[in-house]
Amino acid sequence: MIDRPPEQITIYSTVWCPDCKRAKQFLGEHRVPYINIDIEQTPEAIAFVEEVNHGKRVVPTIVFPDGTILAEPSNADLARQLGLTTRAQRAFYDTIIVGSGPAGLTAAIYLAREGVNTLVIERAGLGGQTGITQVLDNFPGFDEGIAGAEFAARLGRQATRFGVEIIQAQLVVAMNNECPYLCVKTADGAEYGAYTILLATGASYRRLNVPGEDDLIGSNIHFCATCDGAFYKGKHVLVIGGGNSGFEEGLFLTRFARQVDIIEFQPQVKASQILQDKVAARSDMSVTVNHSIKEFRGSPRLEAVIVEDRATGDTSELHPDGVFVFIGLSPNNELVKESVTVDRFGFVVTDKTLMTDMPGLFAAGDVRAGSTKQAASAAGEGATAALMIRSFLQER
Repeated sequence: MIDRPPEQITIYSTVWCPDCKRAKQFLGEHRVPYINIDIEQTPEAIAFVEEVNHGKRVVPTIVFPDGTILAEPSNADLARQLGLTTRAQRAFYDTIIVGSGPAGLTAAIYLAREGVNTLVIERAGLGGQTGITQVLDNFPGFDEGIAGAEFAARLGRQATRFGVEIIQAQLVVAMNNECPYLCVKTADGAEYGAYTILLATGASYRRLNVPGEDDLIGSNIHFCATCDGAFYKGKHVLVIGGGNSGFEEGLFLTRFARQVDIIEFQPQVKASQILQDKVAARSDMSVTVNHSIKEFRGSPRLEAVIVEDRATGDTSELHPDGVFVFIGLSPNNELVKESVTVDRFGFVVTDKTLMTDMPGLFAAGDVRAGSTKQAASAAGEGATAALMIRSFLQER
């Protein structure tokens, strides 16, 4: 008999199954908590999976709190089961906003309050990266800080209260300029048109791009401590990156892991002094600088991390149970990188009105060149973009 919490989703999976990784990534992106059971480590789980699948060993098999069981579900199946709205009510809007972080949702709030018909399309959970931040303690107005998930939920509720239409679990796969309109196409084949589009797709965590990384992402290599930290209760984890994110997420991981080690490529860490002091005060954390990650070994589970001392060239092996990577951001610019100007890092270039060199296409937040990659400034850019879009619409 498998002991499952009645109010939690349970995923029966294996570490080698790509569909299992996809399903867990989908739930993680939408910040849906779940319990993962590796059937190869639990004989009772194998028996359960075979029983509910008529003798077949099908993974992932996902059990929901209401008793629904889905075997090898697609992302669309998961979205329906979770009650996510994936189709818009109309085919044409005044403005379409791609992305629902602080920039996108703030813009949506401002536009909807002005009577501008606004659609927000989001591929993952509302709030963008703020939604997976443990605590926002530098956002104005929250003197004691606020949990990222709560902040994201408040933004979403505020937007819908003003009439913003939001669809989730939809990836925008194409954007076309069909003068005088702009059009987007989603992965399910739907097409939506608008007079203006705001690109607020943010940025994604950069990868190390070293041998072995791709094979272990989702099993022992992670980019979200809030999503995956609980899997390392009582274990040893390695955090790569000595900036604010690395130190903040490393401190959060101490809630679960018995030991958290931070490695920084540069000779000095870049985290703020207050974070450095917090880490230095802990006996269960260490910081190593001037070291680079050369390789991850092991499949389907991590066996070793090969590290090079950049001062001497000597290499050594580390044996953490899991690795969390926080080495900066890359812009989510896939929709427009071939059609508008981007800077040498790929961030979208805009004018002072936040419009790109494609008329009617605006950009705000982390995806924009010159943005400060802070939640408060992203919200400010969203408000600015909304006002500029309103002016653009009035001049049509």
